[in-house]
Amino acid sequence: MGKKNQRGIDRRDILKFASGLPAMALLPFPHQATAVASVWPSATGASNAQPPHPHALDPHQWHTLRVLCDLILPADANSGSAGEAGVPEFIDDWLSLKPGLLSDQFRGGLTWLDWQCQKAFGFQFLDCPPARQKEMLDRIAYPGRARPADYAGVEFFNRLRDLVVSGFFTSRMGVRGLRYQGNEPQASWNGCPPAVLELLHLNEL
Repeated sequence: MGKKNQRGIDRRDILKFASGLPAMALLPFPHQATAVASVWPSATGASNAQPPHPHALDPHQWHTLRVLCDLILPADANSGSAGEAGVPEFIDDWLSLKPGLLSDQFRGGLTWLDWQCQKAFGFQFLDCPPARQKEMLDRIAYPGRARPADYAGVEFFNRLRDLVVSGFFTSRMGVRGLRYQGNEPQASWNGCPPAVLELLHLNEL
């Protein structure tokens, strides 16, 4: 599906990063993120466009994040995917506001994913076929059955999944998918529909 990664991951970076984090911390990331002054809209506005420069992630990390977001919340019959809702931008904005250990751990989680895919399949996560990507995520998506050796990946993926769901369901697309009508003006109010009253056992009150 792609050319075998030639960059590899510098072992000196791994040792330097790992020594600066708690025991549960994730592996290090190979590239420094570049902060930019431009402002990119968060997930409150859906967009298919990519920001000219991510705020907290390098290009490889950014692309990996976008793929992960769409794997966690793909498009369905009701709405578009997390990527279409602007969730990667929301997460990148969030990380830019959380400098330090938390951001380092998140970026380290992306590198942990690449490192494990390289060990298991010979490719970084982005270059793996979809079936291999799913296989890797299945290892860390279910804390109750994950291997102790994958604890760092489980911590990362659960944090990422929380952010994806939070970003999506606070976006315009996500709110529309919930069919929430509370913020829309109504020409008239005829009361709660009889079927809903019956379902809630309120029709006899």
